[in-house]
Amino acid sequence: MTENSTEKPDASGKHPASYEKHHARGANMAPYDKPAWGSDVMVDVLRGLDLRYVALNPGSSFRGLHDSLVNYGGDDIEMIECPHEKIAVALAHGYAKATGKPMGVILHDLVGLLQGTMGVYYSYIDRTPVLVLGGSGPGEHDRRRPNIDWIHAANVQGEAVRAYTKWDHEPRSLASVQTVLARAYRIAMEEPRGPVYVALDAGLQESPIEEPVPLDDLPRLAAVPSPLAPEPAALRDLAQRLCAARRPVIVPSYAGRDPQSFHTLVELAETVGIGVVETHWRLNFPNRHPLNVTGSTVLEDADCVLFVDVKDMGKPIQKLDSVTRRITSRLAPGTTVLDIGFNDVGISSWSEDYAELLPTDLQVTADTAVALPLLLEECRRLVAEDDEPRAAERQAWRDDLRRRHDEVWAGWRAKAAAKRDEVPVATSRLAEEVWAVVQEHDWVLTAGTAAEWALRTWDFDAPYRHPGRQLGTATQIGISLGVALAHKGSGKLVVDLQPDGDLMFDAGALWVASRYELPLLVVMFNNRAYYNDWEHQERLARQRGTPVARAHIGMAIDTPAPDFAALAKSFGWWAEGPIENPEDIQAAVRRAAEHVQRTGTPALVDVICQPK
Repeated sequence: MTENSTEKPDASGKHPASYEKHHARGANMAPYDKPAWGSDVMVDVLRGLDLRYVALNPGSSFRGLHDSLVNYGGDDIEMIECPHEKIAVALAHGYAKATGKPMGVILHDLVGLLQGTMGVYYSYIDRTPVLVLGGSGPGEHDRRRPNIDWIHAANVQGEAVRAYTKWDHEPRSLASVQTVLARAYRIAMEEPRGPVYVALDAGLQESPIEEPVPLDDLPRLAAVPSPLAPEPAALRDLAQRLCAARRPVIVPSYAGRDPQSFHTLVELAETVGIGVVETHWRLNFPNRHPLNVTGSTVLEDADCVLFVDVKDMGKPIQKLDSVTRRITSRLAPGTTVLDIGFNDVGISSWSEDYAELLPTDLQVTADTAVALPLLLEECRRLVAEDDEPRAAERQAWRDDLRRRHDEVWAGWRAKAAAKRDEVPVATSRLAEEVWAVVQEHDWVLTAGTAAEWALRTWDFDAPYRHPGRQLGTATQIGISLGVALAHKGSGKLVVDLQPDGDLMFDAGALWVASRYELPLLVVMFNNRAYYNDWEHQERLARQRGTPVARAHIGMAIDTPAPDFAALAKSFGWWAEGPIENPEDIQAAVRRAAEHVQRTGTPALVDVICQPK
């Protein structure tokens, strides 16, 4: 049987025995068991780095590596075929967010790399370790094919992504492949993490091995150095200021990349009495915890704000008038601003993702995975010294935070109740109906939150529930594939609240989920519009006095309205919809969830929703 075989899964969702044998992991299909080609050595290095998966869209510049992965490697590193390079990178991005481990991506020389650049940039912005590999060259001009190897080559191929990768390189000899890939792996995994790019010369891939290439030192070469610890005196100073505050608030961002930090932040908040305002770049704090006061006015009342691994301090503490672009601070004058995180470590001279530089009273540079437990211990010691009036004052702030939490949640419930029976389906109702099914399972939410209504409805009680928010249109379905791949075989129900505009960018991604039997439940948050931009046009129309009724031009995803259920079915998914009656959502989602749990294969429910 070949990859192009027409053999299909049977009624149970299982493939024929010939298919399973062909795709058995670790089955060496080659007629040799020792490296014979340069690309064989490359595969041995990648196996030594413990890569389990590599995503790719086929390309001739890495045909040698491709053959070695399939045959010499014997599927030890499973190949995930993708319909576009950006999807391949996004899949690896999602896998890294969910596992904390990198997977490989292979991009065809230059043109494939350029197709994947948006995915690489998103990975960089979101601090995810992705090992991007490219075929290049051949560097020896006399080995190049006329025309094609020239127009697909660049003098310095890494230049195309150098501004938004942590490092790039192109090994010039087979002996240097080990050290270059080991260094790339280390750099990708050192905090703050990010993508790296290594171009593998086609000539090196396809050259016979003339002498053995020893790889005995690979484990030591690839060992990731210890994380960045805080300066002790600075950390003590920060703890003292935090514990001395009367109304302290924590704003966390990327701390939740370390699952233990989710629990440490809870202990810190409870010990000291601190409100928490989430940013959702990672899941940092349980949303139903009474000290979680996201959505309240607590920042306006705080006398001390501690940022925990935050790149953009401005967004959570500033008010924005979207029409005039006027920004005002939410913090009262004199509020103490503290910060613990990477600060200027790894800052880019090209991308301005570091955002506006805001004044702070004390910044401690450290990896919060190391610093938070130390900060907790210092705060415990300080709080233990409280006299009775101070302990009562601290408790009063805890009680006030609980009141704020309850008020915010009551407000969300009231708003949802007021829109519960509306058609098209209110986004709050969508989140509510999906939650009624999801809570019956051990679940993971991939990237989107349905305009944050999942965060206002569901119970995010464990760090693995959500690897962090999406990064905008054309990021969500690819990231969701990677999250689903990370949880394949775990029994968890992986849920994607999928916007229609995002899926229109990467509709071919649906094939990947079907082909690799990913346990993904997609519920379409389908407002038939690129509504975020539509809303901007409405605001501008009101400001300028132009017709609001014309704001939809160039924004609607309608006439014709895409049939996402039919699209999914064409790729082998179980699918249902479009659903317009809110009373029909829960039953449809339950049927879809049962299919995913029973077969381990994807399902989609298309729901027509209000804009937000």
